[in-house]
Amino acid sequence: MSAPPGVRLAVSGAAPLPYPPHTPAAPFAPLARLLRRHWPLLPLAATVLALVAPVPAGDATASGKVGPADAASLLLVLVCAVQALRGRVRPLTPAAGLFLALPAVGLAVATVTAGDPYAALPGFVRYLQVFVLVPGAIVLLVRDGWEFRAAAGCFAVLALVQGGLGVVQYATRTGASYQGENIRAVGTFGPGDVMGMATVVAYGLVAAAALALAPGTPRRLRTPAAAAAGALVVPLVLSFSRGAWIATAAAGLVVMLLAGVRRALAVLAALVAAGVVLVGGLGVGSEMVAERLTSITQVSSAPDQSVTDRYTMWAAAGSMWAERPTAGVGLKGFPANRDAHSSLGLSSGSDTAGAGQAFMRQPLLSPHNMYLLVLSEQGLVGLTALVGGWAAVLAAGIRRAVRPDPGARAVRDCGPVAVGLLVWQLTDFLYADIGGPSTVLTGVVIGLAAWWALGSAGGSAPGGAGSAKPTRAALPAPEGAAVA
Repeated sequence: MSAPPGVRLAVSGAAPLPYPPHTPAAPFAPLARLLRRHWPLLPLAATVLALVAPVPAGDATASGKVGPADAASLLLVLVCAVQALRGRVRPLTPAAGLFLALPAVGLAVATVTAGDPYAALPGFVRYLQVFVLVPGAIVLLVRDGWEFRAAAGCFAVLALVQGGLGVVQYATRTGASYQGENIRAVGTFGPGDVMGMATVVAYGLVAAAALALAPGTPRRLRTPAAAAAGALVVPLVLSFSRGAWIATAAAGLVVMLLAGVRRALAVLAALVAAGVVLVGGLGVGSEMVAERLTSITQVSSAPDQSVTDRYTMWAAAGSMWAERPTAGVGLKGFPANRDAHSSLGLSSGSDTAGAGQAFMRQPLLSPHNMYLLVLSEQGLVGLTALVGGWAAVLAAGIRRAVRPDPGARAVRDCGPVAVGLLVWQLTDFLYADIGGPSTVLTGVVIGLAAWWALGSAGGSAPGGAGSAKPTRAALPAPEGAAVA
């Protein structure tokens, strides 16, 4: 006997129950489900993508400024704290806990022992944000490979936007001043932070190239990632940043080796061909690029004024450390002690102009070498805590990328991305230090690398994707139904 339309047969002779009315799926239902599942990572995406916003002239390297990306990073930390109180994150592994705790101790020592602890306090907050809080929040909140790839994708999107603007600046001669012409690609960062665009473009290039080459990357991501990496080569070249070029070459070599020798040779051949076409065939800054490349080998025999200033500040940083080897001169202490430890060869600042900004002198407030900055301001205590942790994460990340454990096989494509970004950062620290709006991305890079190397990559947080779901048998029976 068939049931009339709109009712279903009852179980064990019970009265017929009407079917629930059919409701068509909402057009944005998949997006709603995605947001419900991954909403804690929205502040992470905002931290990266907020750097698309223009930087006001003169604020690029100003200290004490809280930009949109910094505000988003603080929201990321707050969301992590709330999720931790709700039991929605995994506990830190002992190695990750030690990696985050040691820098905090070193920073506290450098602040307390500084000549002026109150002046050192802003530096303590900044270092804590970049090297402890933001990385810790990422290690705790990122749950799976999808979320990791989403963060890497945000780097690529930011790089494409900033790099595209940089190419337009070069083509229209509206960039920062370089050798008397306004052609240097700086994006929205302006001439006061010429490394800003080069940094975010290099991050995006390394992340996209690693996703394109890594074994295990979903097929739907390989082609767009490879296209993004190829497109980002142009703005990186037009940034005229020697340090960014060297760091990108080092990171690219590591990524290619992790991907396999055969694939590495194919990619290397493609890059050489692209370089010949861009610089030789199309003439993309050919003379200036060649001159800039040649200057890399002349930094010791015939250094320009920028290199001379850098050598002088490096010597000043070493002199400060020799004076106070254990705890250094204190956070934010380098500018105050610079002149007392510098030779007469140091200039009063660097000239900046172009990209909508009038000519101005940019003061030299750091040695442009992160390792020497940490050594001079935090001494051996801070250097051991920070650099030792970075070295441990790099070693663990490479080991896991080469021989992933069973729990990480589903996310093995994340390994080359994490290792490549960290290699870029640690290489760039030889020529640069923290400062400017893009500094917060340093914390994101270190957090992603620590998640891969020290976290539980491939697992799931409590209440996350790996949480057990109730089976159909465990669901309560509908009212009026007889249970066998």
